[in-house]
This record gives sequence, structure tokens and C-alpha cells, in this order.
Amino acid sequence: MVFPRLLLAAPRSAVLQSVQAALYGLKSTRGSCHNFCTAASKYLTYKELKNLLNSKNIMLIDVREPWEILEYGKIPGSVNIPLDEVGEALQMNPKDFKEKYKKVKPSKSDNLVFSCLAGLRSKKALDTAISLGFNSAQHYAGGWKEWVSCELTEKKEGN
Repeated sequence: MVFPRLLLAAPRSAVLQSVQAALYGLKSTRGSCHNFCTAASKYLTYKELKNLLNSKNIMLIDVREPWEILEYGKIPGSVNIPLDEVGEALQMNPKDFKEKYKKVKPSKSDNLVFSCLAGLRSKKALDTAISLGFNSAQHYAGGWKEWVSCELTEKKEGN
């Protein structure tokens, strides 16, 4: 029974070598694994989000709970659709969506961006949207926390 043990040991070392080679390749071609993952995950920076909001070519959905928005505030122009409603909301007929959220329902090709407090819930909402065919959807990983911080910094600097 030596043969099965050798068979199991060989693939394990081959897999480890493949993973190491892949990680090395990512570091050498992209600078780091983080940069590669960020680029592939449709994350927006504060500046990118601000530019989209200024262009008015965006639907920004804040997926926090309504009480969080009332207590802490929201990014101007965002619409509140709590995370547990996102899947259903994106599948609503346009009339029902407009009635419930007071905004025109986004099409699958619209600039759709999700935000939350710090990026965890917005990433889940992004995954839901992509699974429903909203392939151009993105999320603002910095969330409300980063937005407030950056806005305060800009005001101090006079921008």
C-alpha cells in the first residue's frame, strides 16, 4: 500500500508549487496580490465616486439599515435599499421600484454603485447585483466612514 501514499503526496506538493508560482506571478506582474484583487473586484475610490456623483451618471445605493442613515447620515444623492432587500429590489418591476424607493429603477447597463458603512455589506450587494446580470455594478469599499473623513479633509484644505 505504498503506492496510494505516494500518489497523495505528489499532487499535494504540485498544488503547493502551483500556488506559489501563481502568487509569485501576481506579485511580479501587478506589484502585489492586493492590487490585482482590487482591480478585479470593481472597487471605487473616493475620488472616482465623487466624479461619478458630479457627472450625475450614477445610481448610488446605500445598503445600510434606515436607522443607520438617520443616525449617521448618508452620501448625498444615494438611495437607501437595505442589504436584505437588494436582490428583490433589483428584480422589481420599474413601477413598484419607483413607488417604493422614489427613484427610477436602474437598468442592467446603468452605473450602479453600492455603499455601506465600511465596505462589507456593499460587497455582498455587489455580488448579488452581478449574479442578477448587473455586470457594470461597482462598490465603494471605503463606505460612509471614508466618505466623511475625505469630505472633512477636503473642507479643511478648501477644495
